[in-house]
Amino acid sequence: MNIISKQLTLYVIGLFLLSLGVSFSIQADLGVSPVSSLAYAISLTSGLTIGITTVLANILFVFMQILLNKKHVGLREFVVQLIIVFLFGVFMDLTLAIVQLLPAPTTLIGRYLFLLISLYIISAGLLAYFSATLPLMPYDALTYVVSDRFNMKFGKAKVSSDLVNVAIAGIVCLVFIQSLGAIGIGTILAAYFIGKILGKIMPRFQPLLQQWVYTCENNVTVEEKNVVDPIQQKSI
Repeated sequence: MNIISKQLTLYVIGLFLLSLGVSFSIQADLGVSPVSSLAYAISLTSGLTIGITTVLANILFVFMQILLNKKHVGLREFVVQLIIVFLFGVFMDLTLAIVQLLPAPTTLIGRYLFLLISLYIISAGLLAYFSATLPLMPYDALTYVVSDRFNMKFGKAKVSSDLVNVAIAGIVCLVFIQSLGAIGIGTILAAYFIGKILGKIMPRFQPLLQQWVYTCENNVTVEEKNVVDPIQQKSI
């Protein structure tokens, strides 16, 4: 496999694991992560599948980038993000169908176990997704746009974006189903612990993944390719 093929493989695995982790959190029914909260809120209130609403929410994030970006968003970048969105939406419906084949947790302990599983799977997915060093998904790209547009540090922009996303998701659920729906203790735990878990596993496993990606037949290694470490520029 050449470098591009390895990057794409790692990227697709990352997206699949991300969607699988979100599906476990949906089955836990304790609230989903901030990134997925709006899509799940729309799904709960509209009856559409989580895959479709994931696509719709991320298309909204793409257009928000266009509105807020100081620079012109090229057609190629726009198309690439849409392709990523549709792939992730397909994975969401597929993985939720897979997880629903498992016995649904009926006790609080079982629900927290599903939530714990989701946190680690999402973290593994983010590790693969970031290590592939390919284009960001719309929500992550939007955070960078917010940071640039309002001259905010990335961490602060990330927190602000998450709070806005969760607030809108909560309002949507309160208005249409008179409950918080997508928002719960799981949302808070995901916001806190996914970053912690990723911070533990990324320094250990990311160099191994990138060495695999950037080592080709002529033994050119990751060190010689000057790869940018994603943990320095991205957040959860």
